[in-house]
Amino acid sequence: MRALLALSRLIDRASGALGRSVAWLIVAAAVISAGNAVMRKVFDWSQNSLLEIQWWLFAAVFLLAAPWTLAVNEHIRIDVINNRLSRRTRDIIELVGHALFLLPVAAMVVYTSWTFFGTSFAQNEQSPNAGGLPLWPIKALIPVAFTFLFVQGVSELIKRIAIMRGDLAEGAGHGGYHEAVVAAGSEHGPGTKPTGGAQ
Repeated sequence: MRALLALSRLIDRASGALGRSVAWLIVAAAVISAGNAVMRKVFDWSQNSLLEIQWWLFAAVFLLAAPWTLAVNEHIRIDVINNRLSRRTRDIIELVGHALFLLPVAAMVVYTSWTFFGTSFAQNEQSPNAGGLPLWPIKALIPVAFTFLFVQGVSELIKRIAIMRGDLAEGAGHGGYHEAVVAAGSEHGPGTKPTGGAQ
């Protein structure tokens, strides 16, 4: 389990680095949006490509930051119901949800979207709007993003099993249980035993 938790930490760090990087694209989208509005009002000039690049940036953030959202335990739940369940029931729901829903669906999207992207690339698919951008680069984000989401799902499955075994403490509040994973992987980390026993 220690080796799997080390793998989970590596995946979480990669997802965090990717998510924090693409989050800055929101700033770029805001700057482009403001600049486009000023140019349209002041100079009566605009381009469809400027509108479409904003959609691209939003799509990139939405898709590529999803693994980070999952890693820090900020994905959507029905908390009104979830908080009323026992810890064991929540653990089982998380385990079944990741193993039977998240991972298979992410794998299916990766598989099917490669064909979707490949067709678009082969046709050099372009925007239907005059002066717009080619469509195949943004379609390439779909299989890439869901591959990252699948890998993060594996990390979440590892952590949930470790929690159920007692090898990892459940995190509380915002930020998920990443800190607990880091502590569990540290030889002398807080709350861990040098022998690798359960917390």
